[in-house]
Amino acid sequence: MLDASGLSDAIASREVSCCEVMEAYLDHIGRVNPLVNAIVSLRDRKALTAEAGERDDELACGKYRGWMHGFPQAIKDLVPTKNIRTTRGSLLYKDHVPDFDAPLVRRVKEAGSIIIGKTNTPEFGLGSHTDNDVFGTTLNAYDQSRSAGGSSGGAAVALALRMLPVADGSDHAGSLRNPAAFNNVFGFRPSARRIVCNDRDSCAPVLGVTGPMGRTVTDLARLFSVQNRHDPLATFWTSVDSIRPAEALRRDFKDTRIAWLGDFGGYLAVEAGVIGLCENAHRVFESIGCHIENARPAYPLQQLWEAWLTLRGWQIGGDLKRHARKPDQAELLRPQARWEIESGFRHSAYDVYDAMVARRAWCEALSKLFDSFDYLLFPAAQAFPFDVAWQWPTEIGGRAMDTYHRWMEVAIPVTMSGCPAISVPVGLNELGLPMGLQIVAPYEADIRCLQLAHAYEHATGWVENTLPSLLSPRILSDEAQSVYLANEWTVIHTPEQLETRSIRR
Repeated sequence: MLDASGLSDAIASREVSCCEVMEAYLDHIGRVNPLVNAIVSLRDRKALTAEAGERDDELACGKYRGWMHGFPQAIKDLVPTKNIRTTRGSLLYKDHVPDFDAPLVRRVKEAGSIIIGKTNTPEFGLGSHTDNDVFGTTLNAYDQSRSAGGSSGGAAVALALRMLPVADGSDHAGSLRNPAAFNNVFGFRPSARRIVCNDRDSCAPVLGVTGPMGRTVTDLARLFSVQNRHDPLATFWTSVDSIRPAEALRRDFKDTRIAWLGDFGGYLAVEAGVIGLCENAHRVFESIGCHIENARPAYPLQQLWEAWLTLRGWQIGGDLKRHARKPDQAELLRPQARWEIESGFRHSAYDVYDAMVARRAWCEALSKLFDSFDYLLFPAAQAFPFDVAWQWPTEIGGRAMDTYHRWMEVAIPVTMSGCPAISVPVGLNELGLPMGLQIVAPYEADIRCLQLAHAYEHATGWVENTLPSLLSPRILSDEAQSVYLANEWTVIHTPEQLETRSIRR
């Protein structure tokens, strides 16, 4: 099956036209998206096919924009998109249409993509469950009675169900890692200050980042190289050279040292079965030459959690407090947003200072751990995809969750470190529900993080070998099952057919 890189090659060589690709994806979205509600604010079909035609005309004239030339791309609904509704999942912004593109959007457009709409997200991206009062709930790609995770839930589901070649996401408390784990794809949280999405936090300690999602690590790395380009208008941000994934991702892992942190010595509440799936993956890492040891950082994680709560309330509450001061707006806010605003009001400037000191101490403890190990491993979530009717799990393993995001505490050690981390699939449990594992590398070792994920991917093949049932021939329509013609290229109807069209009789 062709991945996004294969599709890119087919477009560049003009084996398939951008118009054919656009029509195929829009047809597929029309069939599958109503079942899961992943893509929202979808643009007019005529306008999109016209833009695809323009991309074909450019190729005919010898103009090739880049790796994403002709790609249908939907942007997470937190990110401003020019002339396309950007709601942030909030009734306060339900009719908001920006007059500019965020840097992230400009980059993927420059690389040739066509923005077809947005991917669904919880209100203001708060919480790891994609549900809001504007578009409703996004359903899990593998079980539509379960949560898609979040806040990049729409992106992960659209990717898993082949409605997009690649997808963008963002991550403060696991919003790239959790939905990737819940939908059996790859989600990469880069090092802090790698990718500029907006300049709101340019002078503040970075907790939230933007990053790529893909069905292969190579696809994800290629999107990362587009997102990571230098922005002359951005202050206090770094960038790395664009990578050539075919060469840069391959390396030898003989005698690589990996620390398994698991549930941090029993500190984290973890649903039964999560640790077992993650530990099964240890054999894969060992098969490629790695040595895995149990380890635990020398730092009290409850103190880290409390520091994070203070910094999050300061940043998220600071952004949203203006709505709380207007009664007609405050009544439209969901409990998660009100919780963060109230948290921000409770803390003083000295509390924020103390939280930043604690963060620095955590980074020092983690640095010492990296003196002994090349990578860290721990679960990408503490629970499997939960009932879609819940807003969040209120308990795990009999232990109560005291905030709406406590069940995702496993994401916070990475968030507070600024280190790169990628969620990789570890398979399905007995109910067919996916789970993921975090691979964590030292700060600014983004390529090293992707390299280990790439080796793991090729040793497992979880994404291609465990397709969602919604993609099975029994569920797709007859039109979606059209086969290629003898001695000719496929008559294209769906992305699945695009993925098989490179085989000739």
